[in-house]
Amino acid sequence: MKAMILAAGKGTRLAPLTEKLPKPMIPISSEPLIVHQIRWLRRAGIVDVVVNLHHLGEQIRDHLGSGRQFGVNISFSEEEELLETGGGIVKALPLLGLDEFVLLNGDVWTGYRFQRSVVEGHATMHLVLVPKPEDRDHGDVDLQGTGVRRHAKRALNPWVYAGIAFVKPEIFKGESIRPFSLREILFREIDAGRVTGELYEGIWYDIGTHNELKQVRRLML
Repeated sequence: MKAMILAAGKGTRLAPLTEKLPKPMIPISSEPLIVHQIRWLRRAGIVDVVVNLHHLGEQIRDHLGSGRQFGVNISFSEEEELLETGGGIVKALPLLGLDEFVLLNGDVWTGYRFQRSVVEGHATMHLVLVPKPEDRDHGDVDLQGTGVRRHAKRALNPWVYAGIAFVKPEIFKGESIRPFSLREILFREIDAGRVTGELYEGIWYDIGTHNELKQVRRLML
């Protein structure tokens, strides 16, 4: 199984830090966040990793290189314009191949082990979900057994997408390379009943703000 790390974003909420440093390169306990992520994947037996690049992407490329020093093989998908999460994946599909892959947001810090796959035959995606953070008014989805559902009344959705998914590339068939959010595909597949999920209640942070970055750094002291 291959993995894709979404690392192209500008990380504007972490400015001014991200004005000269791409968010995945922010140091956590002496190593860039993306290096920690690669080590998590390697421990799960995932050795082929695709990383998309845009904002200050040359810093990520220069630091990671081929991936040999981390025991993995890294390929890069360069974006001249920022393609957002959906478009970035579509552009990287030739590097990802035809088989299921792991998708990981480049700003996630977690203890999740990545050792699973999309196991239900009808499913096209499997999402890792976490409880709604206190600073959010509503969650993204609900779980009914292993099936992911969306309530029309958003306050009834208790779980949020953790930025970790197991994806069958067939869901992007026919999509052009253009800027668009993965949520377009995700919500379509949920509404069609083709998405499963699991609730993860271990360590998880979305490092989107300076406060969240401080919390993660405290964990590593």
